[in-house]
Amino acid sequence: MSVIAYVGAGQMASALSFPVTENGHTVRLVGTHLDRDIIESLKEKGYHPTLKRDLPENNMEYYHIEDLKEALKGADAVLCGVSSFGVDWFLEQVIPHIPDHMPVLSVTKGMVDMEDGSLIPYPDYWKMKMPKERSLAINAIGGPCTSYELADGDHSSVAFCGEEEKTLKFFKEIFEAPYYHISLSTDVIGVECAVALKNAYALGVSLAVGLAMGEDGEGRLKYNSQAALFGQSVKEMKKLLELVGGGEENLIYGAGDLYVTIFGGRTRRIGTLLGQGYSFKDAMAKLEGVTLESIVIATRTARAVRRLAEAGKADLADFPLLMHVDEIINEGQRVDIPWKAFTTEKFA
Repeated sequence: MSVIAYVGAGQMASALSFPVTENGHTVRLVGTHLDRDIIESLKEKGYHPTLKRDLPENNMEYYHIEDLKEALKGADAVLCGVSSFGVDWFLEQVIPHIPDHMPVLSVTKGMVDMEDGSLIPYPDYWKMKMPKERSLAINAIGGPCTSYELADGDHSSVAFCGEEEKTLKFFKEIFEAPYYHISLSTDVIGVECAVALKNAYALGVSLAVGLAMGEDGEGRLKYNSQAALFGQSVKEMKKLLELVGGGEENLIYGAGDLYVTIFGGRTRRIGTLLGQGYSFKDAMAKLEGVTLESIVIATRTARAVRRLAEAGKADLADFPLLMHVDEIINEGQRVDIPWKAFTTEKFA
């Protein structure tokens, strides 16, 4: 049986302890400096206070970040469980301690935009920043899966992506369960781009929720407008996949992730508040200044598209919803969904 060191005790990483321990493997859950209360709760009573679940009783070990080296000792692989805001922290504080023979699997979704307008997923970003002599295999998980439902054993279908077929099969054997279904792909940029984009577009779809509810919050939910924005989101995501060079088949992971994200969470809430008429500044104030990955990915993606358009490699007219979301977030515009820009005319 294998030993997997999880770095980051957030909800998704912690939920992934269920299939692994059920398969007889050992999970060493290492909390970051932000996870101290979580690790203490788990050590004392096995309860995860943000996932709101008891973690598995067997094959679980708990560590604080100061004990990272001990947790890595004799481990077979590492799971990166930090959010996108911890990407640089993981690069600087964790990767230097991981030997090259110990592959990494990351749950962190997101991309970084470069000066030339290209978008690179976090596995490629880490590799770019590591010393050239390093040969660490970094893989990632993409697809529609919420932590709560994974912990409860609801059926989920995801993709593990990476450069090495052998490593991907190794991870699949460890993580796959009767309810956790894993596809494998070497198209890292395709999988990671597709699932990262769902954050930005989930905010866009949620604008329709707020518009339907109205300023007083008393309105009735309507689904035609949400469906229209969902369809436009998928259309733009498909075009973005083409721009980054990812395979079109990865759209299923992005669309599925978009579907599950618009039903709840902070991204839906910020989109709803904006649709109700709040300015971005006021909406963020109501959320008490919480950090949102949707804001980061929408800003980075829109910035990349604008740079590509300036270079003649993209057409802003292909991304009216993304551009409007960016204008709301970064230019202070109020919601005014550009419905006419979504229509097309195609004649045989």
